[in-house]
Amino acid sequence: MDRVGLIGTGLMGVPMARCILAAGFPLTVWNRTPAKAQALEGDGARLAASAAEVAAEADLLVTMLADGPTVGDVLFAQGVADALRAGGVVADMSSIGVGEAREHAARLTERGVAHLDAPVSGGTVGAEVCSLAIMVGGEPEAFERVRPVFEALGRAVLVGPAGAGQIAKLANQAIVANTIGAVAEALVLAERAGADPARVREALAGGFAGSRILEVHGERMIARDFAARGKVSTHIKDLKNAFDAAHEVGVELPYASVSQALFEAVLQSAGDVDHAGLWLEIDRRAGQ
Repeated sequence: MDRVGLIGTGLMGVPMARCILAAGFPLTVWNRTPAKAQALEGDGARLAASAAEVAAEADLLVTMLADGPTVGDVLFAQGVADALRAGGVVADMSSIGVGEAREHAARLTERGVAHLDAPVSGGTVGAEVCSLAIMVGGEPEAFERVRPVFEALGRAVLVGPAGAGQIAKLANQAIVANTIGAVAEALVLAERAGADPARVREALAGGFAGSRILEVHGERMIARDFAARGKVSTHIKDLKNAFDAAHEVGVELPYASVSQALFEAVLQSAGDVDHAGLWLEIDRRAGQ
């Protein structure tokens, strides 16, 4: 895979671009707000004037955008699909709906372009140290072609056909949402009952309650550091997609439903803070 293009240089896209460049791949980038991409010039990236220009010269086009409608607009309304060369690969690393991913795959396949839905987990911290978990849906041949680029970003697993990557990400987001809630409850209980929440977190880390969420998000809760890395609004969007996918196959998500309501309450009361800000709503209810 010689030439890589990246569309979307936000909180995740910028550190991902740096991982790709550090691995030695030529990279062209574009962002709707050019200023967000300009810093990457110093790392060796070339800035394109349009999304279509990125697509025209890329063997692999990576998209890292906010949601499904935005991905669809960039691919099919801004000239990207028309500019892609037959035989190329699009790896959409955004978190979007399963149906949207499958539709994009079908439309690109008709043009002779392979499509992988490849959402990630690990947040900005994982992106900065090139250790993202990448869940991939699509054809094995396309996956193997772009594996070296995925390996520059973290650990990639092909989980099934088109749309399967998004299904895996929705499962991930349900686990993350519910675990953040559990950690918030535990730390609020500890503090309100007179224990040192930092010491409780330290003690729990060595047992069955230990987790990456307790480590990272628990530390944010104790420090009251809710500056957005993974935004509440993003998690609300992802859980909505999870409910849509669950409804199609007749599955209930009762824990995720509670988490969704709590996230929506946080968004209303505290704004679009980090999803560790779920602690704020748990703590508010403890004071009632």
